[in-house]
Amino acid sequence: MAEPTIFERIIDGSIPSEIVYKDDLVTAFKDIAPKAENHILIVTNKPIPSVSDVEACDEVMLGHLLIVAKKIATDLGVAQSGYRLIVNCGPDGGQEVPHIHMHLLAGGKLGGLGFPSKD
Repeated sequence: MAEPTIFERIIDGSIPSEIVYKDDLVTAFKDIAPKAENHILIVTNKPIPSVSDVEACDEVMLGHLLIVAKKIATDLGVAQSGYRLIVNCGPDGGQEVPHIHMHLLAGGKLGGLGFPSKD
C-alpha cells in the first residue's frame, strides 16, 4: 500500500490544517502557501492520484467538488465578484500532490491563467 499523501493525512486529522468545509466526499482547507488573498484547496476524500485516474463511479464526487466550490465562494463573499478554479493534472500540468484537488483562488483581480512557472 502506498504511503498516504499529505492530503490524506489532513483529511484524517493527523496533520493539522485550517479546514473550511468537510463532508463525506470532500474536504476543503486553506493553502499553506496562498497564491491569492483567498486560496482554498478542495480535495476528494477518496484518494485518486489525478484526473487521469478517475472512473465513472467518481462522477458524483467530482461534480460535488464544484458544488462545494460554489458554497465556499459564497461563504467568502466572492461568488458575485468572481473567483478561479484550477485543477492541475500530472507533473507537467503543475500537479504537486498525487491526489485530486481543486484550487479556489479569489480576492481582487487575478492575474494570468495559472500559477507562474517554477523554471
